[in-house]
Amino acid sequence: MKYSNGKSYLSFTVLRYAKVLCLKSILIFLVASCTVPFKRPVNTTNETIVIENETIANEEAIREEALAVHGSLHKPILGIERLHLFMDSLVDKRIAVVSNQTSMVNNTHLVDTLLAMKLNVVKVFAPEHGFRGEADAGEKVHSTVDVKTGLPLISLYGNNKKPTYDQLVDVDIVIYDIQDVGVRFYTYISTLHYVMEACAENKKQMIVLDRPNPNGHYIDGPIREPQHRSFVGMHPVPIVYGMTIGEYAMMVNGESWLRDSLVCSLWVIPCKYYTHKTNYVLPVAPSPNLKSEVAITMYPSLCMFEATTVSVGRGTDRPFEMYGHPKFPIDEFSFIPTSRAGAKSPMYENRICNGYDLQEHNQKRKYEINLNYLIRAKQLLGDTVNFINQPGFFDRLAGTSSLRIQIEKGWSAKEIRAQWKPGLDAFKAVRSKYLLYP
Repeated sequence: MKYSNGKSYLSFTVLRYAKVLCLKSILIFLVASCTVPFKRPVNTTNETIVIENETIANEEAIREEALAVHGSLHKPILGIERLHLFMDSLVDKRIAVVSNQTSMVNNTHLVDTLLAMKLNVVKVFAPEHGFRGEADAGEKVHSTVDVKTGLPLISLYGNNKKPTYDQLVDVDIVIYDIQDVGVRFYTYISTLHYVMEACAENKKQMIVLDRPNPNGHYIDGPIREPQHRSFVGMHPVPIVYGMTIGEYAMMVNGESWLRDSLVCSLWVIPCKYYTHKTNYVLPVAPSPNLKSEVAITMYPSLCMFEATTVSVGRGTDRPFEMYGHPKFPIDEFSFIPTSRAGAKSPMYENRICNGYDLQEHNQKRKYEINLNYLIRAKQLLGDTVNFINQPGFFDRLAGTSSLRIQIEKGWSAKEIRAQWKPGLDAFKAVRSKYLLYP
């Protein structure tokens, strides 16, 4: 792993002009910065390069821009907001963009930004849920043409998860900019893997524009075991891995997780003013059923219900903020799933589900996966209902068969979590090699 660290030198020239025409004397300071030109790295060795080089003047301009745009100097500045760091590398290049509805800055999409700069964007690759982020989970997304720009839109979901040679033959550089939520079974990191692999196979440069991870402040869950590798579990990492998408890409490269230990020629454009403790609220919903900060927070704990007979509120206004079942005891809360955009055929459509509203009790940040939801649901349904009705899918989500067996045997959350500790300790040692942020 190589870091680009060109030294910057700043000299100040102060010019003073005074003019008196019935006005007060005006003192004008003109500050000019002069730096050693940034040498764009030529990645002939396929090393990961973190492009991080700015003058003091540029840093101050960025901080002023952050204040103007975000109203605070403490809001992270995203990789997409730092295009000046690599714009010279995009001139006269044929560019493919991997993006969706989250690839925004200041209400402008990355594709529109690049086109406005007269850069040659030739196509767009889209992950699960499509370019506009409107498709259901698991729904087939067809390749088409973007109405606004006329660019080809190529789906990277379904039978075409990895860009082909033909799809990359007219491309020089691939830019990846998608907001992730830091959870292993959220498939945007699987798309990242396949795009990196395709770039490595076809000797294409890849740029990752980094974004904060809203669940980046903790690490938890079982490590995915080799026999449970799938599109919802590509790598041997815990369910919550505590890394940004840029850090994760570096780990994929550094740990030789691509096919045949290929290494992608990778540049990472990091965020500014971000740490893993930063509480970052996403400005755009990353997928149709993660509509709120509460849902994103609860997602690591609730997603494994997707392989059970319990609903997580798909087909309501607040998916992943609740869970329930028609046979749960009648209590203070119930919901009725209905067909709608993002949930066209939800579980228990038009039926009353008794359950639990997690919104009011989960405003604070979480620092671990809450296993008690699964344990309680199993206890409420007892032996009369087949709780985990998709055991294979449950094991793929968990990354192991152990969790399913432990829940079925009635283990406590404390007993289960104790089994995770050795794997988490080992992962943290690997993770530490690729961190860009404290």
